[in-house]
Amino acid sequence: MREQNCDVAVLGAGPAGLAAAVAAREAGAEKVVVVERDKRPGGILQQCIHPGFGLDYFQEELTGPEYAQRFIDRARELNVEMLLGTMALEIRGRDLICVNPGGLIRLRPGASVLSMGCRERTRGQLAIPGTRPAGVYTAGTAQRLLNIQSQLVGRNIVILGSGDIGMIMARRLTLEGARIEAVVELLPYLSGLMRNRVQCLDDFGIPLLLSHTVVDIGGLDRVSGVTIAPVDDNRQPLMEQSREIACDTLLLSVGLIPENELSRSGGLSLSPVTRGPEVDQFMRTRAPGFFACGNVLHVNDLVDNVSREGAAAGRSAALSAQGRLPGGREVEVRAGEGVRYVSPQRLVPVGGQDVSLFFRVERPLAGKVLLEARSGDRRLVSRQALAVNPGEMESLTLGREDLAGLAEPVTVGVREVTEP
Repeated sequence: MREQNCDVAVLGAGPAGLAAAVAAREAGAEKVVVVERDKRPGGILQQCIHPGFGLDYFQEELTGPEYAQRFIDRARELNVEMLLGTMALEIRGRDLICVNPGGLIRLRPGASVLSMGCRERTRGQLAIPGTRPAGVYTAGTAQRLLNIQSQLVGRNIVILGSGDIGMIMARRLTLEGARIEAVVELLPYLSGLMRNRVQCLDDFGIPLLLSHTVVDIGGLDRVSGVTIAPVDDNRQPLMEQSREIACDTLLLSVGLIPENELSRSGGLSLSPVTRGPEVDQFMRTRAPGFFACGNVLHVNDLVDNVSREGAAAGRSAALSAQGRLPGGREVEVRAGEGVRYVSPQRLVPVGGQDVSLFFRVERPLAGKVLLEARSGDRRLVSRQALAVNPGEMESLTLGREDLAGLAEPVTVGVREVTEP
């Protein structure tokens, strides 16, 4: 087994990993090694040929490959080493055991950044009844087949789930000549961004059926149709109101799962809500020397946020390897009224920089909505919104002066404001 030392190792060359590698070098790490199982860096951005990336981070609109290339070029300028076609097998202590066609590699980093991304939930995990014909794909698989391999997955398509990839593929497939019969969503509200509903569904006249689900898949050699039904308040299908839709393809856009098998191999504890490691504002996990960022931490809706988390993790990993990362007493961050989870989950009360708390609400709220973070009886920060939705990430930013004086746990909540 070949051994290799480095200051910072980054697992994954998607948007989070690339940003982490660049930031680590810029923060003084001499040798940064990126481990990527694909043959090219860029992660999921390689197949996201639609525009809409970088509006916040670069203040200009880019396609996914263009966005990734900005970081790839910078990483090359900084002499970041990329081990492409290399799989990380396990975390052994603070070392990383990897393999590629050249054999086994034992990486010995001063600090590591976990940025392995996420994967799609499959039909098997949904347990949809029916036969097992060809023509059932996850939305991301269909996107890769079309945008990278130029293969159209079907002509008459039903999409289950209103996640962002599913809605984007509804538009993409329509532009290629396919017909999207319907986008079917179990929840009574949208799972993805409202802008994608407008640009990808409404602008193309594609019907969105909320509070509906697929209850059966028909077909022998190939999908011939699906049966859909409305659901009640407990999300149970009302079979007496079911109907069939003829189609040759079913796409699944039903959620993403952080890719944390490697994290588990290293003994990292995972949040039962996000299914990713719990971190502080430095993206530091409970395992010494390990940092986490991007969709391996919690599923983001904007790549700009993924890159910012990656950059924070990379800087922190570099400082940790140099023995310069602040530590000490921690304050818990809790999900309060109307909030499903908050990240980071703990704070080290040291000043020096503002800290953004990212969170998702439990259900849609409209009208006058108040989002706030409190510590004991003290309101730290608040803002009002006209509407919030679980499909869109929300955030509040704590000022450095508030952070330095924290003594009690921080609770993030959201509620409707009824007073004038």
